[in-house]
Amino acid sequence: MQSTVTAIIDDLSSVIFGKKQQIKLALTCLFSQGHLLIEDLPGMGKTTLSHALSAVLGLTYQRVQFTSDLLPADIIGTNVFNASEHSFTFHKGPIFSQVVLADEINRAGPKTQSALLEAMEEQQVTVDGKKYSLPDPFFVIATQNPLYQSGTYPLPESQLDRFLMRISLGFPPKEAEKRLILNMQKRDYSQLPQRINQQELAQIQAQISDITLSSPVVDYIIELVNYTRNSNAFAASLSPRASMALAKAAKAWAYIDGRDFVMPEDLQAIFASVCQHRLGLHNESGDEQVNSILNAVLVPV
Repeated sequence: MQSTVTAIIDDLSSVIFGKKQQIKLALTCLFSQGHLLIEDLPGMGKTTLSHALSAVLGLTYQRVQFTSDLLPADIIGTNVFNASEHSFTFHKGPIFSQVVLADEINRAGPKTQSALLEAMEEQQVTVDGKKYSLPDPFFVIATQNPLYQSGTYPLPESQLDRFLMRISLGFPPKEAEKRLILNMQKRDYSQLPQRINQQELAQIQAQISDITLSSPVVDYIIELVNYTRNSNAFAASLSPRASMALAKAAKAWAYIDGRDFVMPEDLQAIFASVCQHRLGLHNESGDEQVNSILNAVLVPV
């Protein structure tokens, strides 16, 4: 299975140039059964990465463009009256897909944003008092424009916390951008090979759950989160949910690197992506503060 994971990373690197680290982080999030927030300027490849991920993993895919007039029913679905049968029939919305791309999520109002909360946390939605289960697996990949841009509504802390990880693609290296310009034809995601099926994905997720997390590494997680709770340098501190998110993401990162145990280096690799948005830090200014946490906490031997 390790060779398959390597092939997936190579396939994604063929459409997202020069961003292997971000690709590994995105796979870490999906293998951890979490949800991913991608924050960046328009035109940086956020949608491309999301579409390519679903193609390589062989999952059903729906894209929802969030706008200021988008309603919760446009995402979840609605009951429609059937005159011939004198009854209501539920018409499912785009959220009933295995991979849902919530594009520019912070351009919709808070009411529409909150429509995703139950789905992300409980893998179900409720319409007129009736619960509907969502597909398994179920991944939400949301893209977000920088908050200083006009027409954006900041995501509330409760919803940010539902995202296991937040990443930023950033500007490509010069050589990668040159390749991009020379290959400007429309990308055909159907040409990407499907590397795994749903059963194999479930197998990967089960194997990740069995990755060894030693007591010293758990202590390291606890020391990291407690540092934020005892410091006045952050707008918020890390909750127990953040502790569990760190453990899950570190296991998935170790798996992608071909190991069946977690090292402190795995935690350091995913720490910023798991914690920055929970600490109220922005991508542009949060790296230095995150590094201050890692530098202040003693690494277990």
